[in-house]
Amino acid sequence: MSPLRVIGVEYLNARPLWESMRAESMRAESGAPASSGGAASTSGGRISGAPGSIAPIELRLAPPSELARALAEDEADVGLLPVAAAATMGELRLLRNMAIGARGKVRSVAIVAERPIHELDAIALDLSSRTSVVLTRLLLARRKLAPKLFGASPAAAVASIGDRTGALIIGDPALDLEDRYPHRLDLAEDWFEWTQLPFVFAAWFARPDAVSREQEDLFRIAKQKGLARVDQIAAEHAARSGLSEASLRAYLTESIRYDLGDEELAGLQRFWQEGAKAGLLPAATPSFEEPRVASSRPSLDTLLSRAADGERLSGADGVRLLREGSFFELGLAADAVRRRKHPKGVVTYIVDRNVNYTNVCTTSCRFCAFYRPVGHPEGYVLSREVLGQKLKEVVDAGGVQILLQGGLNPDLRIEWYEDLFRWMKKEYGLGLHALSPEEIIHLSRLEGISVRRVLERLNAAGLDSVPGGGAEILVDRVRRKIAKTKCTSSEWLDVMRVAHHMGLRSSATMMYGTIDTPEERVQHLVKIRDLQDETGGFTAFFCWDYQHESGTHLAPGDNGTHLYLRMQAVARLMLDNVDHVGASWVTQGPAVGQVALRFGADDFGSVMFEENVVSSAGTTFRIGAEAIEKRIHDAGFKATRRNVRYDWLTEPA
Repeated sequence: MSPLRVIGVEYLNARPLWESMRAESMRAESGAPASSGGAASTSGGRISGAPGSIAPIELRLAPPSELARALAEDEADVGLLPVAAAATMGELRLLRNMAIGARGKVRSVAIVAERPIHELDAIALDLSSRTSVVLTRLLLARRKLAPKLFGASPAAAVASIGDRTGALIIGDPALDLEDRYPHRLDLAEDWFEWTQLPFVFAAWFARPDAVSREQEDLFRIAKQKGLARVDQIAAEHAARSGLSEASLRAYLTESIRYDLGDEELAGLQRFWQEGAKAGLLPAATPSFEEPRVASSRPSLDTLLSRAADGERLSGADGVRLLREGSFFELGLAADAVRRRKHPKGVVTYIVDRNVNYTNVCTTSCRFCAFYRPVGHPEGYVLSREVLGQKLKEVVDAGGVQILLQGGLNPDLRIEWYEDLFRWMKKEYGLGLHALSPEEIIHLSRLEGISVRRVLERLNAAGLDSVPGGGAEILVDRVRRKIAKTKCTSSEWLDVMRVAHHMGLRSSATMMYGTIDTPEERVQHLVKIRDLQDETGGFTAFFCWDYQHESGTHLAPGDNGTHLYLRMQAVARLMLDNVDHVGASWVTQGPAVGQVALRFGADDFGSVMFEENVVSSAGTTFRIGAEAIEKRIHDAGFKATRRNVRYDWLTEPA
C-alpha cells in the first residue's frame, strides 16, 4: 500500500502530536526494534499498523504556511493544519479529539510592542500561520483599531518593532520574546475574553477518503505517547533554546490544550463564523465525516448564490463550480458580482502599448514561441530610436501608459533599466507598468541585491506599477514541468508582496491550459486572494488559455471559448477582494471579449498598438479605441478610458 503522507508543524507545541511517529521512524531507519504498545511498528523509515491492514505513515515537518500549501496541492494526505487554512481549502475531514488550542493565555501567539496596542500605527504580521493573521484582524476590528498591517518573515517582523510599530509573533519565536517587550496582547486570551470559548489554532485535517478509522487510531495513540513525554520534550527544548524548563513544561501542560471536545469545536465554529462574517474565510463547519458524503455539503445553487452575494468561497467550492457548475448560471452569478461591484454599468479600457524591449531570454519556457536564447541571430534589444517612435505614437493617440516586458537578458544590467526609465519619463511622461516578477528576480540575482532594493531603484527611476506576467499557474508542480528554470510560485508572490508594501500596484494574471488541473487553477486563485487580503495591491485579474504554436515544446491542454468563459466566471466568484476583472480579447477575439463582459469582466483591457508574445504563437487580434468603445456599447455598457489604478480619465458615455 502507498504510504499515508503526513505533514506536521515544527513548533514546540506540536511535538506531542507527532513526536512518537518520528521516533518510530528513526528507530526503523537505524534497525532498532519498534516500541511496543499495540499501535504501530516501523519499516523502511515509516510507521505501519498491523501487517497488511494499514498503510504505513510517512512523516515530514514544515512551517504552517508550507504545510497548508502541501496539503492544498496534494503533496500530503493529512496535515496538522492551521484552522483558517482548512476553511479556505474546504472539504477536509477533521480527525477526532486532537488539536492545538488554548483556553485563555496561550503565550506563543501575541502582538508585542513598545507601546499599548491602541497607540500603534502599524503591525508586522508573521505570515507563518494564516489562522493567527485572521484572528489578529478580528480582534483589532472588535477594538475598532485600524493600524497598517504588513506581512513579514518571523525575523523581519521582530526587526520591524519600533516606537509605533508592533509585531504579531507566532510559535517558538514568541516564547523567546515573552519578556522582552513592555506590551503584549495574547491573542488566545483576548479571544477568550470576547467569546468565553477556547481557541483552536490547528488540528489534524485529512483530504477526502485519505484516512481510514484504523489509521486515525495511530494519530490518537501518537498523541497519548507524546503527552506522556511532555516533561522530556520540555527539557530537550530548554537545553536547545536556553529557556526555562519549568516555564516550557507549564506552557505544554497548562497553556496548550490538546483536546478537541465540544467546547473546542464550539470555539472553532465561532472563529470560522466570525471570519466568514468579516469576509476573511469561507463559510465552514467542522466535521468528522467524509465531506463528499456529508449531508451539510451545499448545493451548487447555494454556492452560486453565496458568491453572488459576496460571501467567500473555499477552494473546494471553486473546484466544484469549475467542474460541475452550469455554464449559464456561472455567467449569471459572475455578472451579479460585477453589477454589485460596479453598479453604474461602466466598462473601462486603457490606451497603452505593450512593448517587448528584448526577446533574448535564459528561461526557455516550453510554451513560449517569442524568446530567443543568448547569441541567437534573431535576438534583439530595441534601440532608443525604435522605442522613441513607439512611445511617440502612444502619446499622439492620447495614450497614458507603456506596458514594458521582455526576456531575461543577462547583458542588460539594472543601470540600463534605470537610464531607460528616466529617459522615457522625461521625454514622454507615460506611466510605466513595467517588468514582471520574473524580470525583477532576474535583476536581483544578476546584481546580487534584494528584490526590494531592485524595486526601490526602479521606482526612483520612474516605475509606477508591476504587471502580473509570468504567473502562469502558481503551483510549482506545473511550473517545474512547463518552465523549470522560472521562479517558484512563492517567489512570484513575494515580489508582488514587496511591491505592494512599497505602495506600487500590480495586476494578477493566469495562463491555464497546459498541464494544469482544475484544482491547480483554483489554488492559483486562492493564492492571489490570500495575498490580496494581506496587501490590497492587486488592481485587476486577467486570465487566458495557452496559445499553442508548433514551434513550442508543449502540447496544448484544456482550452477553448467555453472553458475561458467558465474560468473567468469562477475567477470573478473566487476573487471577492479584487475589484476588477479584465476580458482577454487579445487571445479570445473581440466578440468573445464582449461576451466576457457578461461573465464577470468590467474592463476591456488595452488598445493593441502591438503585441508580440501571444502573436508569436499565431494569435493576432488587434483593435483600436473606437472599435473597443463600439464593442462595449454594443454589449450594453458605457465606456470610459482609465489609467493603471482604474481611475476614470473620461466621462462614461
